[in-house]
Amino acid sequence: MLARRIIPCLDVKEGRVVKGTHFINLRDAGDPVELAAFYNTEGADELVFLDITASFEKRNIILDVASRTAEQVFIPFTVGGGIRRLQDFRALLATGADKVSINTSAVQTPTLITETAERFGSQCVVVAIDAKRQPPKGRFAKGPFWEVFLHGGRTPTGKETISWAAEAATLGAGEILLTSMDADGTQLGYDLELTRAVADAVDIPVIASGGAGNPEHMLAALTEGRADAALIASITHYGKHSIAEIKQFLKSHGVAVREAPAAGGEGSRG
Repeated sequence: MLARRIIPCLDVKEGRVVKGTHFINLRDAGDPVELAAFYNTEGADELVFLDITASFEKRNIILDVASRTAEQVFIPFTVGGGIRRLQDFRALLATGADKVSINTSAVQTPTLITETAERFGSQCVVVAIDAKRQPPKGRFAKGPFWEVFLHGGRTPTGKETISWAAEAATLGAGEILLTSMDADGTQLGYDLELTRAVADAVDIPVIASGGAGNPEHMLAALTEGRADAALIASITHYGKHSIAEIKQFLKSHGVAVREAPAAGGEGSRG
């Protein structure tokens, strides 16, 4: 059985890690590189950095954060936000990042998924989807409709999430990072219906994101939601739960997880 992954997410704005609710009301959570180094020693399986305003503000990608992180972190990490071209992928991977996440540019230029997967390998390409539940309409009148949003949750697209996830997988994405905008920051649990629907529609790993408040929520995402990994933020950024505590809980409930490193250990990169 493949080990399920616990992945802290570091949302970066103006050089600091922030966390909000429903993508707004942001509060400071610390320095991104220091927090990444902390999670590296705590036993996180991977890390995700998302520059949450880069696409909206049309800024360059956070190469400096990626480069400094690679010097101190020995677990795989993903960087997203503001990536528009193949050259942006190349620059981030050159700093030491293991994967690159695209959201807005993937929707606006779907061929970028295929182009980067062919050049760098699909394992490097993560398609992030910010999904918001909307009133049923059209062919979704009898079931749930989750709309894809861009620019950090600011721009509706009219695209339906499950079909877009399936298309992204077909185009060459190696993973789907699926965030429920409705659950984000609430700590009330992941949107299991959304997560399960996407996981059932694709044959690549799905990372559940948005809503983690306790280890029980992660257990539900990894079992009922059929996710391959759980993204977390608030509950560990502010010390409510530790990575070791979460992994022990999951293990006690039959979920395969990687062992946390011994105290003082660095873990392994890759």
